[in-house]
Amino acid sequence: MVLVAIASLTSCELDRYPLTNFSEDTFFDKEENTKLALIGLYRGGITYGVDYNASDWWAYSAKILIDGVSDMGYDRRGFNNNLGKLTSGQINENNGWVKDLYQKPYRRISACTRFIEGINTLESDNPEMERMKAEARFIRAVQYFYLASYYYDVPLIKTVLTLDEANTVLKSPRAEVLQYAIDELTEVANLLPRHKDLPSSERGRATAQAALVYLARTHLVAKNYKEAAVACKQIIDWGDNKLDTDYQKLFYPSAINSSEHIFATQFVDDLAGHGLPQHAYPIKDGGWCLVNGSSILFEAYDFLDGTPFSYDDPRFNKNNFGENRDPRLDYTLIYDGSTFRGTVYSCNPETTAADKIGPGQTTQTGFLLRKYFDESWNGDKSQYGNNVPLARYADVLMMYLEAEMEAGTPINQTLLDQTINAVRGRVGMPKITETNPDKLLKIIQKERMIEFAFEGLRLWDLFRWGIAEERLNQDIYGSPFYISNQELMKKKDGQPDPYNRWYVDKRNFKAGQERWPIPLSEKNINPNLR
Repeated sequence: MVLVAIASLTSCELDRYPLTNFSEDTFFDKEENTKLALIGLYRGGITYGVDYNASDWWAYSAKILIDGVSDMGYDRRGFNNNLGKLTSGQINENNGWVKDLYQKPYRRISACTRFIEGINTLESDNPEMERMKAEARFIRAVQYFYLASYYYDVPLIKTVLTLDEANTVLKSPRAEVLQYAIDELTEVANLLPRHKDLPSSERGRATAQAALVYLARTHLVAKNYKEAAVACKQIIDWGDNKLDTDYQKLFYPSAINSSEHIFATQFVDDLAGHGLPQHAYPIKDGGWCLVNGSSILFEAYDFLDGTPFSYDDPRFNKNNFGENRDPRLDYTLIYDGSTFRGTVYSCNPETTAADKIGPGQTTQTGFLLRKYFDESWNGDKSQYGNNVPLARYADVLMMYLEAEMEAGTPINQTLLDQTINAVRGRVGMPKITETNPDKLLKIIQKERMIEFAFEGLRLWDLFRWGIAEERLNQDIYGSPFYISNQELMKKKDGQPDPYNRWYVDKRNFKAGQERWPIPLSEKNINPNLR
């Protein structure tokens, strides 16, 4: 396990191989040195414990917390922190998240490039060394995928630079950066081992399938839909991966060996864990209630027969919101009256419980996160050893359908059954039969929000679909509360909501803010980035 390996090294073991004792001319002569360096490339800037900032694109902060500022969620701290400002009309070049998610990929790119050039100096055809070089190329290409997805035109650095070169580098067009990532991921997909050939002792290392997932994603950003479909189809045809039968437990530590997990950030209890429980648990369980769901997500879960949810439908149980609904609702969120970790979560405005809905450091919507939490786990809330999924087979199926549809391929029931209906069928939801591309796109967009809730894909989806302004520039509502004293309800402009929902705030996303600015600190060093 790649990330586990670095965490398991004691300080004494690290002292035995102090990197400062090696020159770059000799460091890569030994395979064990190279493996140690590779572990560092996989970890990147990932922070163990509570991640207060965006430590890395592969950290739980940028994969789970970030969905809280999409239309499906709300960050408990509102719009007065750097995360909330990303989508509330306040993003700027001094934003801490903007800075971290730009600078840290370049640190990784620099480390990967130095690693690759170091191996290239060896006169050896050692297969393991070539594999590690391919892994470094994969990691580097993925950084460019993220940079081009969010920052658009950025420096494209392929060699180790001097300080002067680094401080004068020019921006490359987004299309060129995406094409570089495409070329690299295409090549390394042919060099890396397949998922079926990866032993459990190497869990966390990149496979051909991992490269193909990011290749498909990069093609989607570039609107190369046919090519995205080809990448997904290769994974499907290989047959190494399949949907897990249990959606809820798929996100538990016990599912680390599920073949649905194509690629994930690796964590271990106490030794190298993360702080999602601390960030997301309700107050009754010692948490900070940061990850809040919105009414948009709550209302997206259909009734069991596939008909859209309605507050007026008699099947809606006001005392048990998950009854008669898509099971993924209860697998993803907790709400007033839910049992979570053995006790009832009470957050309604009339309760005397500590979790009573805001103001303050409690839920601001009435919906908190259940996904990822094995409720039998009782460890340190800042050291949870649950992996963070980066690529799932369900995403391969959903991307394949979307890419084929966007490429103009006629949609038939066989394709629907192979993709979206397989994903929905796992939780017992009925089949989709819609084949009209315009209508099907809306269904895909909704299904992706539900299936991949709080997996770090929603904001990326909204940006690439070009619907961020539509979806993010609107009022935010939370849970309905059916209480006797309606004066306790937070209302918009003092007016009661027709569905008894708690009013949260207004998100004021502006057109063009899906393109993040290059940090001011970088532009001050290098005026070419202005």
